Amino acid sequence: MSLGIFCAVLFAALLHASWNAIVKLGGDKLLTTILVTGWAALLSALVLPWLPLPAPASWPWLAVSALLQTGYYVLVARAYHAADMSLSYPLMRGCAPLLVALAGTVVFNEYLPISGWAGIALVSTGILCMAGSGNRRNIQLPLFIALLIAAYTLVDAQGARRSGHALSYTLWLFLLSGLPLPLWALFKRRAQLQSYLHDNWARGLIGGIGTTASYGIALWAMTQAPVAVVAALRETSILFALLISALLLRERISRRRMLAAVLIVVGVLLLRLG
Repeated sequence: MSLGIFCAVLFAALLHASWNAIVKLGGDKLLTTILVTGWAALLSALVLPWLPLPAPASWPWLAVSALLQTGYYVLVARAYHAADMSLSYPLMRGCAPLLVALAGTVVFNEYLPISGWAGIALVSTGILCMAGSGNRRNIQLPLFIALLIAAYTLVDAQGARRSGHALSYTLWLFLLSGLPLPLWALFKRRAQLQSYLHDNWARGLIGGIGTTASYGIALWAMTQAPVAVVAALRETSILFALLISALLLRERISRRRMLAAVLIVVGVLLLRLG
């Protein structure tokens, strides 16, 4: 992986952590997710007329990913109600890179060097060590979501590589996956949505821009570098979230999380050297 792609993926991770930090300050997790996906879909619709269509070979992958990502949005909101976010988020994001790496050797015939496997393992271990001491009886859903993340990552890597235009593929994905939830909310929770939109539209807009840019950079990188490495680097967003918590939100960081951060940094260095 070149230095330019490496830095681009780390920037995508920073974007992911930044918009998540802003969105987490909101109230209703499901309505916040709906605002983010709705804005992402609207912004994509405004830009797509100026871009070429993705190659037809990518359309089946695009359709499957749109379904997977819509399910992901719904299940994440449900997971945060069933289990503490400090436990759910690291489980979802920490397990996914290892699953992508294992499946990537079969799907893409991408065989990583030992340093690459070690780097992915350290990044995932560090993320899992970030998990809080919440209710551990409700971990089945976060673990299933990790499988879902791995699945749509592999599907999107295939789709982006076949599309001939990673940006166009990304925006079509956000348009297709971003519409179902807002349309559902308009029929089922119209009054709540209107009230929440009035007070949180800017938060949703920032989230929509952040998630689109972050994932767009990651998908472009997957057309240039091994999918497993890009997936692992993107999950370093949790490290940036830790820095934002400490430096901007003035939250106290425990010794365990500091050690977990060190594991992630060492893993990132191994990925770069590999």
